[in-house]
Amino acid sequence: MPCERKPMRYGHSEGHTEVCFDDTGRFIVTCGNDGDVRIWESLDDDDPKFITVGEKAYSLALKNGKLVTASSNNTVQIHTFPDGDPDGILTRFTTNATHVAFNSIGSRVAAGSSDFMVKVVEVSDSSQQKTLRGHEAPVLSVAFDPKDDFLASASCDGSVVVWNIEEQTQVISWPLLQKSNDVTNTKSLCRLAWQPGMGKFLAVPVETKVHLYERGSWGHVSTLSDDLLTQPINVVSWSPCERFLAAGCVGGLLTVWDVNSKLCVERQKHEKGFTVCSLAWHPSGSQIAYTDTEGCLGLLDGLGTSTADNNTTKQVAAKKPAKDYDDLFDDDDDRLMDEGLSDTKSPAKKAVGWDDDDDDFLVPATGRVKNRGTFLDDENSLDTGSLKLGQDKFWDDDAGSSVAPAAAPVAPLRPVYEGPVPTPPQKAFQPGSTPAHLTHRFMMWNSVGIVRGYNDEQDNAIDVEFHDTAVHHAMHLTNSLGHTVADLSQEAVLLACPSTEELASKLQCLHFSSWDTNKEWMVDLPKGEDVRALCLGQGWAAIATSTLMIRLFSIGGVQRELFSLPGPVVCMAGHGEQLLIVYHRATGFDGEQALGVQLLQFSRKKRQLISGEPLPLSQKSYLSWLGFTAEGTPCYVDSDGVVRMLNRSLGNTWTPVCNTRETCKSKSDHYWVVGVHENPQQLRCIPCKGSRYPPTLPRPAVAILPFKLPLCQTTTEKGQMEEQFWRSVLFHNHYSFLSSSGYEIDEDAQNQSQKEQQELLMKMFALSCKLEREFRCVELAEMMTQNVVTLAIRYASRSRRMALAQRLSEIALEKSNQMQEEEQEEQEEEPEYSSTRRSSGYGHTDVTAGGRYSRRQNRQEEQEDEEERGEELMEEEDGQEMEPEEATETKKRVNPFAKEAGSPIKPSPTPIGKMGRANPFKVPGLGKMSASSSQPRVTNILDNMTSSKKSAQLSSSGGKPSKSPILKPLAPKPKTKTQSTLLQMAATKTSNKKAQENTEPAANLQKRSDTPPPAPPADNSENKRPKTGFQLWLEENRKSILADNPDLEETDVIKEAMGRFRTLSAEERLSWTERAKGQSGDAADLKKRKRAEGGEGLENENEKAEADESSAKKMSLDPSSKLSAFAFNQN
Repeated sequence: MPCERKPMRYGHSEGHTEVCFDDTGRFIVTCGNDGDVRIWESLDDDDPKFITVGEKAYSLALKNGKLVTASSNNTVQIHTFPDGDPDGILTRFTTNATHVAFNSIGSRVAAGSSDFMVKVVEVSDSSQQKTLRGHEAPVLSVAFDPKDDFLASASCDGSVVVWNIEEQTQVISWPLLQKSNDVTNTKSLCRLAWQPGMGKFLAVPVETKVHLYERGSWGHVSTLSDDLLTQPINVVSWSPCERFLAAGCVGGLLTVWDVNSKLCVERQKHEKGFTVCSLAWHPSGSQIAYTDTEGCLGLLDGLGTSTADNNTTKQVAAKKPAKDYDDLFDDDDDRLMDEGLSDTKSPAKKAVGWDDDDDDFLVPATGRVKNRGTFLDDENSLDTGSLKLGQDKFWDDDAGSSVAPAAAPVAPLRPVYEGPVPTPPQKAFQPGSTPAHLTHRFMMWNSVGIVRGYNDEQDNAIDVEFHDTAVHHAMHLTNSLGHTVADLSQEAVLLACPSTEELASKLQCLHFSSWDTNKEWMVDLPKGEDVRALCLGQGWAAIATSTLMIRLFSIGGVQRELFSLPGPVVCMAGHGEQLLIVYHRATGFDGEQALGVQLLQFSRKKRQLISGEPLPLSQKSYLSWLGFTAEGTPCYVDSDGVVRMLNRSLGNTWTPVCNTRETCKSKSDHYWVVGVHENPQQLRCIPCKGSRYPPTLPRPAVAILPFKLPLCQTTTEKGQMEEQFWRSVLFHNHYSFLSSSGYEIDEDAQNQSQKEQQELLMKMFALSCKLEREFRCVELAEMMTQNVVTLAIRYASRSRRMALAQRLSEIALEKSNQMQEEEQEEQEEEPEYSSTRRSSGYGHTDVTAGGRYSRRQNRQEEQEDEEERGEELMEEEDGQEMEPEEATETKKRVNPFAKEAGSPIKPSPTPIGKMGRANPFKVPGLGKMSASSSQPRVTNILDNMTSSKKSAQLSSSGGKPSKSPILKPLAPKPKTKTQSTLLQMAATKTSNKKAQENTEPAANLQKRSDTPPPAPPADNSENKRPKTGFQLWLEENRKSILADNPDLEETDVIKEAMGRFRTLSAEERLSWTERAKGQSGDAADLKKRKRAEGGEGLENENEKAEADESSAKKMSLDPSSKLSAFAFNQN
């Protein structure tokens, strides 16, 4: 390789100087210590054009008419070339940048700095930056992998690091260099260089040799050396043909090796022995420009390989028939597009577009690329071209580089396509695994255990470790087949390896839970079909293959169903009977991934729950984890850290429940998710500092993050309660799904969640009342259960919001009717379970059936209750008036759901009767709630809401928690121990016992529905109740009322009596009350006598009640009557 060394010439002032050629090879561009960039047309150009970029220029890079420089003002600037117009600042550092480099297509710039950081910046949008942290000293050099997947950097800390650009993580680090404290003091600048084209080798100057490392395996494959090299090599550069590597040394020696033969083919010595600090190949490969530390520029000319290679290429092309052009150049098409139309194997073709010789346009490769859609005529061909490119990449397993439009067109004769750019589809991955290229990696980390893979010089093995050793002991497996994907369940370990030229792709299962002795099975896939993803469920395994197929197996190895996917799989997850698959449904554009999701359930009746719906991701993000919660709800995480969960109650939509980025301290920190739990609400993940995934050693610690729905204004009290409520609803949806799928569920936990939701609704209701948002109160009441609506009515009435209370009473009635209809439907469908039906949704309370039985109640007792309640109402609120028609309407509402007369002996735990002096909204149907098994929840809610009023309410509460919805004020009675503990159900055994007893009538309701209630319980309940002043007055005046109105029925008599009693003065009413208290000792005898009188008509009354069944159901409820008692209940 004979060449001519041209004489050196002055370029810049003394100091570090850099050089490069432009894309055409027409200009030599240098920068130096004087802060100028000079553009030389040749070495003999005595009047070069110059651009001043700062006080000092440390480094430069040139691509696609963009000149990027690192200057002394700590910035990386961009100028147009060759005009030199400023085009803005790409990025800044806290100290000066030391080296800049373009990627192969000119879309990104990498810059290393003395502040230890490396930044990768998009040229078109400088806000799109990635920062690579990890060096512990100033960065010496940076170099892009031609495929744009990796970036290599060298540092004064002695390390050479390869970074994964997208994940911003270190792939590997080699401690190769001598450490120093600054770029100016380092022995070698260690300018790295990737081999052009496929980027097979990375050249690293180490002392007096050049080490070559292989891409992917990152193994040290060879060393280039020369006996004449006695001083450290400063800089290396590959020839455009990929065959030769040039090196410049500290002592001024220039050396060129043939990489294939590892022989030195050229040696040249700097004329003054100065250090060579930069060198660059001409695009044709015929020249090398170099600069030294004194600011001088030199040139080696006549490096003779290029011409021979170019001529050979032309001759081969000319001999080939035209029809074989496609075959001849197909292999290079993708790379041509990726690298801005540079066929790296043919140096001459790089300069084709700018060469004055028109014959160069005959080179077939250029014409071929032109025809493939780089210069397109119309809109349709634009789209076709880009889609064609996208699909070429779509199906290519090795497609790691961006599909980008051609940069630096060969001949800008026609407009270049500038529309949306196809996004490279993300490759298939296994959730819970770290990248496959690592020598030590996690193959799976899930809620069952951890599978680690080791693939280094000493060992190729797999370790399986279980979180719970009761499932199985740890296992050590030799990985002779080279398995790359794994999954782990309570039953088995599933492994798969890719195919090789000789062997098929294999699926291996270690079924350790098998009861027989053969615990392992293996399946070979058909030729040309590789496993891309796999997962395990309960009793089954699934794999997704490269032929867009899903294959199902039983856990014992029986082949089951198989079906096709609409696109290449991204990942899969299994849980119980559910299989979740995410795949590419189309080509994404402008950084977006277009993913689809399918959810299948393999129960007795196999069905598809989600069929190919688009999977929502954050903008310009990709999927990073997919799985199920421990309770079986699908969820996933994207690269922006947003966790989304399936909301089954909202039509299988995806709700964001957490953003892990909010808890990261730095942009380069991430959380690696390993599990999700709904109860308790926990996101289990591993914090990764400066990385997207953890190392295997030391063993990572699992952190627990809380969930938070991204609702608005969560700093306010209202926003916090809303977020808590909807999060509780979402995270307890799994109960209904599990019960509908036939699983047993934790009813205590379900009841607790319903209680929690109702408490939050009540708190929000109280807050809205305080803010005078009554319409909002009604909206909240719509979401409450019937019991809690009753409490809301009471709260509204005490807050003197009568209009609100009236609207709430209508809601309560509506809910009551709705529950009654549902109960009837349930009775028809499941009559044997009608009396012990369990609640399935958080919005409904448990109710008992038995309207017919409850209507067979002793009406005499009802009338007495009416009298007592009416008496108490009037005693408490003398200043208020009750309209006669309201009283009449009240009396006419016979309770079709009232419990048997004996039930008051066993007080219900419901607080409704205890909390207020009167409940005017106990309308027909509302009484159902008394029989609810979930009433203790309401008690606690009320405790939280009105704990400050407890004593006052207890002192005025009545003795009988009535089941009747009729307006009946409770008779006053001294507070007993049992009563006081009813509001704290867990406080005493007494109340617990009574709560259990109270469920007996509900459970036996259907059985006893045909037998009339016995009289003695009525006696007992009556005997316990002291007589009120109104009752005493009614007994003495009943005859006079009947004399005036002989045709009146009993209900009308009481109505008339209440009207007359109301007309008495307050003093007279008080005197009647005092007399009633004085006669309380004789109450038992009076009640017995009255029972004897009423006993004869009991049968008739029961028959009459049955006859009135239909009319009682349809009875109209005047809103005024619902509010009748509130006139007497304002504290």
